[in-house]
Amino acid sequence: MSVFLLQFMMKFADKLVGKGLSIWIIIKLVAYNLAWMVVLVVPMATLIATLMAFGTMSQNNEIAILKASGISLYKMIIPPVLLSILLAGLLVLFNNHVYPDANHQARLLMQDISRKKPTLSLVPGVFSQEVSSYSILAREVDQNSNELKDVTIYDNTYLPKINIVTAKTGKIFFSVKSKKLILDLYDGEIHESNYMQKENYRKLIFERHKITMPGDQFTFEQSAPGGPKGDRELGASEMLVITDSLENINKELTSDFNKIVNSFKIKKIPNSHNGEKISNEFLIYRVAEKIRNQQSLVMSNLDRIQSNIQESNSFWVEINKKYSLPVACIIFIFIGAPLGIMTRKGGFGIAAGISLFFFLIYWAFLIGGEKLADRGLFSPFWGMWSANIIMGIFGVILTVKSAKEAIFLNFDFFKKFIPKTWRAEGPVNENN
Repeated sequence: MSVFLLQFMMKFADKLVGKGLSIWIIIKLVAYNLAWMVVLVVPMATLIATLMAFGTMSQNNEIAILKASGISLYKMIIPPVLLSILLAGLLVLFNNHVYPDANHQARLLMQDISRKKPTLSLVPGVFSQEVSSYSILAREVDQNSNELKDVTIYDNTYLPKINIVTAKTGKIFFSVKSKKLILDLYDGEIHESNYMQKENYRKLIFERHKITMPGDQFTFEQSAPGGPKGDRELGASEMLVITDSLENINKELTSDFNKIVNSFKIKKIPNSHNGEKISNEFLIYRVAEKIRNQQSLVMSNLDRIQSNIQESNSFWVEINKKYSLPVACIIFIFIGAPLGIMTRKGGFGIAAGISLFFFLIYWAFLIGGEKLADRGLFSPFWGMWSANIIMGIFGVILTVKSAKEAIFLNFDFFKKFIPKTWRAEGPVNENN
């Protein structure tokens, strides 16, 4: 979880810094994104826990004692398998009820954050265009009191009319709920002109004048939940309804496509019209035009059918993924138990290293299968379940081998890659 959380913060840090967001909003964003991390972490955590448990038992010769007492490896893994089945069931419920809503809330919150602009900052002598339809210039700015001197404002809110406001001094501040940005100006002029009526020009002199500008873009407002949802924001039951609808639509489109193809006939065009002979060029043009019209209808139907198939595949991929990842918890028991016995190491380092290796292979199969299934090169079922099937077969073979004979893995081979100065030195014997 820490690794995934660090990766998330590094990826989105630039979108959060400088926005003036409250700690509560950032906590909510992180909490919503924890959902997809849990989905990935639970299978890997199951593998690490199994490796550590059986590795420690093997290291303490408890496995040998149990086998000598007539308890086989098959009986030893029954409790972990039962608990992994319970864990997989809970993860399925999480994937269908918590994970989609969390993803939806995270997407809405991220959209709201991306719309929020940083707090307005005026630089002396530089035009600021952070407020839409306004250009603001102040020659001197007091950052503590927000007082401005020698102010020039271009107001482009009512084009083609343009207003230029100048003032000797002024003050800028937000309204109570930060909905509006208010400029309070003193001793200035307003110059009004119109691009369409260049002969008209008006000049107003004021002692005090207030300009109210929209300040919504500088405040954070969270959208209410709702609206369209993507495939990762829906449960399996909801996606099944959508896929059924897409299949029915495709059946209708296929029927219409067949009718268009079967009805495509070019009737014989007469050689003459009102006694005048029609040229061959005109006949060819008429035939080509009819072919183009029919082709556009055929291609339009084909594009819609293909688009629906791709959308349906993406939903089926997500449906299968909601069940394949929880099942991985069960499969990793059959990999972790024999590997833990073989390594005879119960430390977190060895367990984390081995589990990371297997999970990277599993994740590569999962990502590759998802991409191939989305493109229609693989069925969604095989794309999402091939990793489980391959890992499951390997786990069963490993478990059977470990149950029949004692196999141990030695990691001394890797010691030669470690510098001698880094290796732990044993106690020095003074008699030698």
